[in-house]
Parts: sequence; C-alpha cells; structure tokens
Amino acid sequence: MPDFRKALNDGRVYFFDGGYGTFLQSRGLPAGMSPELFGLHSPEVIRSVHQDYVDAGADVLTTNTFGGSRPKLGADADVVGLNREMARIARSVAGDRIFVAGSVGPTGHFVRPLGELTFREMVEIYKEQIRGLAEGGADLILGETHFDLAEARAVVIAAREVCDLPVGISMTFESPSACLTGTSPLTFIDTMQNMGVELMGTNCSAGPEQIFEALQNMKPRLSSPLLVEANAGLPELDENRNTVFRLKPEPFAEQSARFLDIGAKFIGGCCGTGPDHIRALRAAVGEASWKRPVPEDDCQMVLTSRSSSVPIGFEQRGVIIGERINPTGKKVLIAELQKGQFTEAMKFAEEQLNAGAPVLDVNVGAPMVDEVEILPALTREIFARHPAPLSIDSTNPDAVEAALWEYPGSPLVNSISGEPGRMERLGPLCRKFGAPFILLPIIGSKLPFTCEEKVQVVSDLLKQADDYGIPRRLIMVDALALTVSSKPTAARHCLDFIRHCREEWNLPTVLGLSNVSFGLPARELLNSTFLTLCQGQGLCAFIANPNSSRLRESLYSAEVLLARDKQAEQYIENFSGWTPSGDGGNTSSGGPAGKKDKSGADNLFDAVVKGDRGRIVSLIERDLDGGRDPFALVNEDLIPAIMDVGEKYERKEYFLPQLLQSAETLQKGFVKLKPLLEAAGGAEPKETIVMATVEGDIHDIGKNIVCLMLRNHGYNVVDLGKDVPAEAIVDSAVEHGAKIIGLSALMTTTMVRMEDTVKLIRERGLDMKVMIGGAVITGGFCDSIGADGWSTDAVAAVKVAKELLQ
Repeated sequence: MPDFRKALNDGRVYFFDGGYGTFLQSRGLPAGMSPELFGLHSPEVIRSVHQDYVDAGADVLTTNTFGGSRPKLGADADVVGLNREMARIARSVAGDRIFVAGSVGPTGHFVRPLGELTFREMVEIYKEQIRGLAEGGADLILGETHFDLAEARAVVIAAREVCDLPVGISMTFESPSACLTGTSPLTFIDTMQNMGVELMGTNCSAGPEQIFEALQNMKPRLSSPLLVEANAGLPELDENRNTVFRLKPEPFAEQSARFLDIGAKFIGGCCGTGPDHIRALRAAVGEASWKRPVPEDDCQMVLTSRSSSVPIGFEQRGVIIGERINPTGKKVLIAELQKGQFTEAMKFAEEQLNAGAPVLDVNVGAPMVDEVEILPALTREIFARHPAPLSIDSTNPDAVEAALWEYPGSPLVNSISGEPGRMERLGPLCRKFGAPFILLPIIGSKLPFTCEEKVQVVSDLLKQADDYGIPRRLIMVDALALTVSSKPTAARHCLDFIRHCREEWNLPTVLGLSNVSFGLPARELLNSTFLTLCQGQGLCAFIANPNSSRLRESLYSAEVLLARDKQAEQYIENFSGWTPSGDGGNTSSGGPAGKKDKSGADNLFDAVVKGDRGRIVSLIERDLDGGRDPFALVNEDLIPAIMDVGEKYERKEYFLPQLLQSAETLQKGFVKLKPLLEAAGGAEPKETIVMATVEGDIHDIGKNIVCLMLRNHGYNVVDLGKDVPAEAIVDSAVEHGAKIIGLSALMTTTMVRMEDTVKLIRERGLDMKVMIGGAVITGGFCDSIGADGWSTDAVAAVKVAKELLQ
C-alpha cells in the first residue's frame, strides 16, 4: 500500500474525492436508507462510484462508512464486518497508487455532561468501527464532519488504541468563529496538534467562500497539513423533489483553489460535489506545490478547554494559574469534598476567573477524599460551567488518568517529577491525551538548589520524555522556587535556571511563588517583586492566588515593559483608576481588586443564566420563604432568564454547552416549583407539540435539545424519538390533540421525508401546523414542501412555535 505519512511531508497537493450521499441517490440509494447498508447490498455501485472519482483525478478515496458506528447501524449490526468490507471495496479500486481514508462520522450522541455517554464508552464505540477499517486496508483514519471536540478526541484515541495508521480529523463549523458546541477553529487546531494528529481541517457546513474565513481563523498557530472539503453550496429541492446543490464544478474549483493560500495540502469536496467537481478542482490547482504552514503566533505551549485556548510562551502574556481549589488549610472545602459536594470549589473557581486567572488548578487531595472519584467529578463540574482550561493537580496517577478521561480539551497536568515510575506512567498518558504537563526537577528526596543541579535533573527527565516520544510542545518546566530565608541565593539560582530553560531548551517555565517568601514578613511584597524579576528572565506562568492585588499589579506592569501588552490595552483597562493606598502598602485601590465580585449566583435570574444547578433549588427556597409567589418566580425570573440565554445563544455569546447547562438548571427549578404551581391550580401547560425525527433518519441530538427548550418554555412535548414514519407521527398528534408537529432531519437523503407528514395532514384535513428543522433545512425547502415554519437551532424553534400558535 502507498505510504500516507510520506505524502504528509512531501511538497505535493493531493486531491480527495467528493460527496457520496446525493451521488449514491442518483445510483439507486432509496430515500431514508443508510448509504452503509446500501453499500452492503449493492457493492458494485460503491465500487463504480470510487472508480468514477479515481477517473476524475482523486488521490484519496473515502470509504462508505461515515455512519458506520454501532449507534448508527444498530445493536445487531456487524460493525467490524461492514467497515472491513467497505474498506476492502475502496482498496480494490485504489490499488497501490491511490490512498484510502477510513471515514468515521459522528455517532449522534454527546459525552457527558452534554450527553449520557462516558468518554470511555465513546472511545469503545469508535474502536469497533476503526478496527474494521484497519483490517480492510485503510491508509489513514479520518474523522469527518465532527461538531464536538470531545467526540473528535475520542476518534483519535480510539484509532491510537486499535492501529498505528495516521489519523486525520475534520470538523464542521456553524460559523467562521465556532462549531455547534462552541469550539473555535483555532482551539480545534491547538487541541489536535497537542494530540499529534497528522492531518486536520474542515468539511461540510457551507460552500468554499463561506468556509474560507474559518480557515483563516486556524492560521495563527497552524503547523500541520490542512484538509479542506467544502460543499457545492447549500441543499435545495429541484422540480422533481430531489436534493440538489447548485454550485457548478468550475466556480467550485475556482473558489476552492484559494484554500492553498492558507496552507491546504489536501482538498476535495463534500455534500453535492461529484467527479466533475474533483476533475475541475484538479485542473484549477494544476501543479501547485505545498509548504508546511509556519505559525504566526509565537508560543511554546497551548492549553485548551472545549471552547478556549490559553497560549503560553515567551512572547505571550504571563499566565496566572489560580491556586485556590486546593484543600490545604480550607476546612469547608475539605468537608464538602469528603461528601462529594462542590459548592465551595465552584465558588473558588468563579472568584478566580473574575479576578483574571485564565487557568485554574484543581487539587482535591485531602484525608478521606477518594481522588480517583472526586478529581474527575469536580473537573467535569468546572468545565461544564466555565470555559477556562484546567490544571489537573494530584500526586495520585490513577486520579490524574481518571480526570484525563473526562476532560474535553488539553488540560495541564501538575506534575511529572523524577519520582520512580511517574514519568513511565504519566508521560505516555499525556502524549496520548495531548495534555501538556509541568516537569518538576526532583529526583529522589533531595531538592536541587543551584541552577546547575536543576539543569542536570531536567536534562535527565527530558531524555526520558524523548524516549517516550513526548513532543516538547507538551512540556513546561517548574523553576522550583526555594525559600530565601534559609537559602539567600535561592532566588538568583532560580532566575538563572529560568533563563537557561528559555535560551538552551526553548522551554517555558512556571513556578509557585509563595515558597520564596516563606518565614518572612510582608510576603506578598516579596512575591510580587520576585515575579517581576522572573518575568524579565522568561517566566511564562505562575501558580498563585489571583485575588492578590500586588501580584496583578506586578504582572500587568511587567507585561507593558516587556512589550507583550499591545498599546498597554490590558494595563489601561485594569488600572486606569489606580491610586496608591498610602498606608505602607498592603493594598491599592482601583484596578481589578476594585471590581465587583460576581462569583456565584445570588438570584434566580443569574442562576439560570450562569447555569448554576447547585444553587437553583436553595435560591427558590429562599425566595419562597421570603414570601414570593411561585408564579412570580416563574414569570418574573425563570422565563426571562431563559429568554436572555436564548438571546446570548443567538448572538454567539453562548454555545450549546451553556445553553444546555442553563436549560437543565431551569428544568431543575421547575421540578421544585411544579407541586406548588399545581396546588394553586395554575400550572396548566401550554399547547402540545409532537416532535420526531423522520423515517430513515437516526439522528436526534438536535431534536432532543429542541424538546428540552420547548418544555422549559412551558409546552407539553411528546417526543416520538427517531426514524418515525409519517403515519405514526400524525396519529400521535391526533391522539394528544397537538397543535404543532415538529420534524427533524439531519441528512439530505432523509429531509425529503418531511413532506410525507405535511401531505398526510392535508389529506386528513387536520388543523395542525408543521415546523421543521435540521442543519440542511432552508427557508426555500420549507416553502417547497408546504411546512409552516423552520429553524436550524433550538432557540429559533421556540420562537417559531410561539409564532405558529398566535
């Protein structure tokens, strides 16, 4: 077979094939039937489609397995066998000169906290599919059209556990700035590069012109080969009720050729494209060569969450890693952690974020606390509420691993030392999960004191890391500040070591500030001065309490003097009202310390907007005890709050995780209030709406979210599930007296089934409205089938329902 890794590093531009769904429809794929099962029944059709793409000039064939996972195929399917056979068909056409990419699409499920699956379960689902693709002769594993970073990571980890093939991941973005679950193109790139993914890019979502801006947003830190596969425009129905894409091959090729300017090495087509599009694309690109992208943003490390990135490096602003979520000296926090409760920890998280910490350290090490259970649980709770990347801090390797299995991005692991077995255990895990880590220069019981001693220890640890194939982009060195009260030259050795890490190894450094001042008065004064000296030598991050006004003053001032705060914007924003305290120096006024503390919701409205599930019930009880009417709580606080969340979602201030968090918080509040509302005789629900995914379509993520939002707005929702025939939908609507039927479809091959329900309603003369939704739905399609309204997201669906009932 051809060597795909060699192709990844040469100077050629390669061409993928185009779409399969609409192309297979023209070759006999019945409406509503999955292309994968059709391929088993009609392998000669799949073979002919592959051959057509080879004849058009494709260098890479994609297997007919986009929906080849068990959740898509069903519990009784032979997942390994189907994927193996589809890969073999592609391999038989490709021969030894064309590459075969094993296509792996979304499962239709989210991992917790967005869904019910654990991350390990998602990985196991993909391992089954990928095993078949590898056995069938695929040259690489390609995750396509993913819209959740956690699921994309599951594909990577599953592939690494099953085979040694190259891995590529392609995400689809709703807008140039983010995908459905809030991941930006740049955060996607940061996370995939941390994981060592060989090929990354984007596909679907829109035509070439619309996708271009998302690609530009990947550029700042892109250093890997890029794959781009645009649609031939957006889907429409032609006069024969067939799904079509209007962008012709020549304009598609002309627009897609621009992708080379951003660093695309592999280009092809997605929905609506066929062999003619690939043939035209190859002609438009000609013999253009490719050069590996050079990152524009100079940084040594990047930490990510699902929705944000924090670059760390010599030309980046210094990063405060908030230290407050640590049981040491905190009796309330210890007591809660022992009970598996997180109220105090979540308060510390929000306080530190409001104080300006971009990264939070999470440590739960305390007596009678099961770290293996509590550390991942608290990690999950924090990243469900807040976008900041986390630092997983534990001396227990099992607890660290458990947290890594929960986290959806690239967290910082604190730390890996020379303790026997620690690098052996945690190093490969950090490489596997793409988790940067702090390298602690300690071997044995002796702390290295001089710069030379630290250099020797770190040199030995770096050799171990190299032996495990750990890239330097995942390593940040702890400068190990020792106390100057007992070792007067400790700070000078620390400064020398920071400079050495920068100049000799190009490695960023971090330290805990408080050690240096132990045993001395005015510790905050000494710590802040030491911080400034360290920044001048190249310190990139520090672990501290971000509520310290002196530390923030030193940090922001040094950033201006080191020319890392453009036009002093951050400094001016935080200190335009600064005045000295004049009292000898504990605090100063103005700046961040003067900001109002917004940590923790203190009213029902904020609890819903912030998604504070932990406090919603206690706040309701407080307001009820204070004499407020339960109906007032609903009408004056809860409903206005979810409306505000919807507006934030529409403005792209919130994304799906925040929307779900707020909706679930509201739902928890309704459960508390429901008995009181019913007792007062005023809890009659609004009109009934029947929801279903149409026959032949097994995707229901979007529909489930719409159901949740409609219920939160008071509607009685009857959810019929997925793959529901039109007759069953209409019969249920009649049975429940529904005023609206909501229909969902994700695929272009199943959206046409929506018209079946519309026709049946008209034939029976029923007084019902039909609203439709899904990623491929347009206003033109809605009008063409006679539906009454349409939307592409849950917030818009609620508005459509209200309009249809007026």
